[in-house]
Amino acid sequence: MVDVGRKPDSERTAVAGAVVRLGEKAFALVQQNQMKKGDVLAVAQIAGIQGAKLTSQLIPLCHNIPLSLVDVSLTLDERRHAVMIRALCRTVGKTGVEMEALTAASLAALTVYDMCKAITHDLVIEEVKLLSKEGGQRGTFRRDLTQTSRF
Repeated sequence: MVDVGRKPDSERTAVAGAVVRLGEKAFALVQQNQMKKGDVLAVAQIAGIQGAKLTSQLIPLCHNIPLSLVDVSLTLDERRHAVMIRALCRTVGKTGVEMEALTAASLAALTVYDMCKAITHDLVIEEVKLLSKEGGQRGTFRRDLTQTSRF
């Protein structure tokens, strides 16, 4: 692990996103809340929050940090037949929360996949990426979203 002991505490925020393309049939079932396993968006939201909290146990050499906020939102994109996932994490500490936000978005996407795979295996998880971060020595990063899908 990297030694962050001498770094000053600061407020740090990160936002990550992911997209799960479902296809027309699975999308309609998710939209109507008719999946046999239950409410896909609600379960995936909880999975994302749990994932953020477990990041240091899942990723070797990742610091265990106290999270002050984890917010995972899932929206339906009817045009793309997709679930758009956005995960925001916040802490006050010596290291950033990018990995927690990325883990939250990834686990939410994997949960959507798991809950929809009984309908089709033609599901695609894509665009897992850091959208923005604030705080720390390197300051602010914001992805140019004009070149990618909307989140």
